[in-house]
Amino acid sequence: MSRLNELRLIARVAQMYHVEGARQADIAKHLRISQATVSRMLKKAVDEEIVRTTVVSPSGTYADLETAIRDRFGVSEVIVVECSEDRSGAIMARIGEAAAHFLEATMQQDEIIGVSSWSETILRMVDNIHPMKGGRAKHIVQTLGGMGNPTVQTHANQLTTRLAKLTGAEAHLLSAPGVAQSREAKLVLLADPYVRETVDLFGKITLAIVGIGAMEPSSMLARSGNVFSSRELAEIAEAGGVGDMSLRFFDADGAPVKTPLDDRVIGMSLESLGDVDRVMALAGGQSKAKAIKGALRTGVIDLLITDKFTAARLVSDDERTDTEGGAEVEAI
Repeated sequence: MSRLNELRLIARVAQMYHVEGARQADIAKHLRISQATVSRMLKKAVDEEIVRTTVVSPSGTYADLETAIRDRFGVSEVIVVECSEDRSGAIMARIGEAAAHFLEATMQQDEIIGVSSWSETILRMVDNIHPMKGGRAKHIVQTLGGMGNPTVQTHANQLTTRLAKLTGAEAHLLSAPGVAQSREAKLVLLADPYVRETVDLFGKITLAIVGIGAMEPSSMLARSGNVFSSRELAEIAEAGGVGDMSLRFFDADGAPVKTPLDDRVIGMSLESLGDVDRVMALAGGQSKAKAIKGALRTGVIDLLITDKFTAARLVSDDERTDTEGGAEVEAI
């Protein structure tokens, strides 16, 4: 009976604290016990499962899917967003909204943020960010060459400069094409002092925001001219490539795919991304499932933001869901 009497008193303390909202000091005074005893009893209440913590996920959130992806791929955090339609525009819009909120909530003072410029989903994120009073970030660094077709180059530059303005940071544009004509041409471009200044900041980035591309380039990237030819992409696919982050390709197991083409990319490497403290990837859509799986296995990504349809495919054991049917997502 002594144990039952002990548990009864513990339960009463727990009731006063958790249900009645009494402070520990008031409970101690009321029951004529020390505050230290009250604290120990509250801990014991949890150990004895008298008090149990229950987290009820709000409607429109997907905690089970997020947990399943974290467990399967070993990624630190996952955000799965509600989306009414399994199609490109709707998915990019919802992911962009969620990414904007997360960035606003977690950005550190004097953050140095790297962004991949040719991503429509990241552009949607920037569209949803509110101006930050007093400034929060220090530098916004373009991590993939931004020069290309003038009709879309403006979007890439605006993405970087608008994010800098919204966060009170200084913009650092990468004034070079994403893909040089040759390795020698790349070396010449990297010798430019303005390009060198931006590239030198890669090693100081504290938060990198990237898209994940399938082997078929996004419409924005394709229009920019910063792409490999169909023959060159076939060469990467033959080497095992399933997707890319900022034109750095990887296979289904997450291993980098190295071909001579890699030497022509002017931008951040997967190895450099792996050294960044936080890497946030934005991607969704059925055509991206296989690429997203490979990207998660690189070990580079710390946070994935995706939609509920893609999340279900990521934890599915049916590999056919990686490639069959569905609308193609244009974000990278």
